[in-house]
This record gives sequence, C-alpha cells and structure tokens, in this order.
Amino acid sequence: MSVRRICVKASMLLALSAWLALLAACGGGDKAPSETPSAGQTPSTRETPSPGGDAAAFSLTSEAFKNGETIPTRYTCDGENVSPPLAWDGAPAETNAYALIMDDPDAPGGTFTHWLVYALESTALSLPEGIETVPVPAYGLAGTQGSNDGGGIDYGGPCPPPGDPHRYNFTVYALGETVALEPGATKDELLAAMEGHVLAEAQLVGRYGR
Repeated sequence: MSVRRICVKASMLLALSAWLALLAACGGGDKAPSETPSAGQTPSTRETPSPGGDAAAFSLTSEAFKNGETIPTRYTCDGENVSPPLAWDGAPAETNAYALIMDDPDAPGGTFTHWLVYALESTALSLPEGIETVPVPAYGLAGTQGSNDGGGIDYGGPCPPPGDPHRYNFTVYALGETVALEPGATKDELLAAMEGHVLAEAQLVGRYGR
C-alpha cells in the first residue's frame, strides 16, 4: 500500500473520530433529550387549564324535559303557564349566589326575555315548579324576580307565533357575589350587575312550537 493511500485513510479516520466526539458532546444527534432536569433547574408543574375549571361540571336539568326536548304544554301559554322545575349542580366552590335567565333567541323581534330570577343564595340548588313570587317561604328560597319582555315581573311561558319551534334557553349563573338589584330589573340591568362576578354558567334548552 502506497504512502499516499495510508495518509488518506489516516486522515479519514481522524475526521471520523473528530465527528463522533463532536456528536457525543452535542447530545447524541437524533437521540431524544433527557427529561430529567439539569442541576439547578426546577421542573415545571404548570398544567394546561381546562375550560372554566370547576365550571366544566356545572349543569342545569329539569324533571319536566331533557335538554333539546319539547317543553310540555303545561309550562307554556297554551297550558297552565307555570314555571318548570329546575335543578343545578356542580357549581364552583366560590359560588355565593345564583341568577337565572330564560329567553327565546328565535323570537321575530329579536331575543325575548321570558323570566329573570336573581339574588338566589348559594344554598339554593333548585327551583320548584310554579314559582310565582320569590322568595317562596314554603321552600325557604331567598331571591327576587325581574321584568320579562311581556311586561310582567314573573315567569312568562313559551308563546311563539305559528311556525317552526323556537328554542328556549334557561341559563343559570354561579356568581361570586350577590346581585344587588331591586325587584323588576331588566335583563340588561341584571347582566350589567353580574359583569365580572360570573364564575360559571349552565344551560338547559327546551323547544316549543305552535
């Protein structure tokens, strides 16, 4: 073997050794980085927050109808026009009060407010059927009602014009502070008073057509 070929091979071996040494120093090329923190580092404990935290467990139900189902005639203007029974569960631990809004987003003139209840204490986890005034001494409820778009300070049941069924949204709000409003407040006044205090909200949707 000629001296020239020996020198070429030696140069190639030296270059290969140098490349391997550099590869080892840089952490092994395609090898995954260690998950063990280096000395002096604190491993991150931050987790991706779930939407709403405890709010994800907050739910609103009714014994009268399930979410997305037809509201029985009893609770509409074609029946007894009494409010349906409602119950909620899973509110955040910091909840100090509740408020409830029922409206119809499909009304011809724009969203129509059917019912407002607010200043419900944190111990109130349901409303019985047929709420006429709040408080209701027989049920130990504290709270009051606001003005609906029909001109009353009470529950106004579904009463849509003939055509496709409308959606009726019952939304309960878990609040960090009690809403300080007199009876008969409007929905806009209630929403303004709740601003910055809503911890979670849960919704139940019923449908009704004529």
